[in-house]
Amino acid sequence: MADVAALAGVSHQTVSRVLNGHRSVRPATREKVLEAIAQLGYRRNSAARALVTARTATVGVVTTGSPLFGPSSTLIAVEEAAREQGWYVSVATLRRYDAETLHGALEHFMDQAVEGIVVIAPHTDVADAVESFRAPVPVVLIAARDLRPDVPVIPLSVDQRAGARLAVEHLIGLGHRQILHVAGPPDWLDAVERKEAWRAVLAEHGLAVPDPVVASWTADSGYAVGLDLARRVAAGEGPTAVFTANDQLALGLLRALWESGLSVPDDVSVVGFDDIEGSGHFIPPLTTVRQPFGDLGRRSVALLLAAVDGDGPTAELIAPELVVRRSAGAPRA
Repeated sequence: MADVAALAGVSHQTVSRVLNGHRSVRPATREKVLEAIAQLGYRRNSAARALVTARTATVGVVTTGSPLFGPSSTLIAVEEAAREQGWYVSVATLRRYDAETLHGALEHFMDQAVEGIVVIAPHTDVADAVESFRAPVPVVLIAARDLRPDVPVIPLSVDQRAGARLAVEHLIGLGHRQILHVAGPPDWLDAVERKEAWRAVLAEHGLAVPDPVVASWTADSGYAVGLDLARRVAAGEGPTAVFTANDQLALGLLRALWESGLSVPDDVSVVGFDDIEGSGHFIPPLTTVRQPFGDLGRRSVALLLAAVDGDGPTAELIAPELVVRRSAGAPRA
């Protein structure tokens, strides 16, 4: 920093202010400092900085390592948001979800002197384990569940129930009265929230609530459900619309209906959840619920950094968005 200051013709304190983003530095001065940094190839020594400030500017992130769209998109969003704020990220990937494994990962973060932890918890047992942990640093739990008031964790999630409501209300608004739900695995928090919201909306409108079809998250699973559904529809017994718990299920379902000679949305309307990359190119383009993962990542980091600075943030829900395309329409007269 002394070399940078000498080359730029400014004080050591001015270089520090530029590096820390202080607004009190004039643009011309800032430009001179940045040019000197580029010319000298200066890089901060994060270890030395941590010794001086007693802060590591490091966030620990616990993830299940799932390749599925929701968890992986959440991890990417958190990492990008932390990096934008100048913080480092240390990731611990869990293959088992028991309390002992999770506690081991959190203790590992403590050894690294992280200043806060984000836990991406799509499974019920991950969230249960976090509730039993008492970390000496702030913890943000990204999970679609309510926490007990005594749990010292900051909960955050996309509002899964609101998203499912958007999907089902859209189908009802189109005139559908028989709406099936293809649910995700029952040990996934998001799947439970979406299923319960589907049930609640149907009941509120005085419509019959059929048994949901429980599936995995895969297109293969949606395809198998779709073949059975096609037989029922052909026999005049099936629903006129289907709300699937994710877009992969919808993809398999669309393929099975097409192979069976049924038209979407003329014979059956389909609405998904997630708005994965390419869902606008399904045949037909999929109406689905978009989760704002970028907002989720930025908000999780903002909550964590506020807690690190001593603020007391509360639980938050981030609103999803319905993306209307061509896979849902009015039922046949």
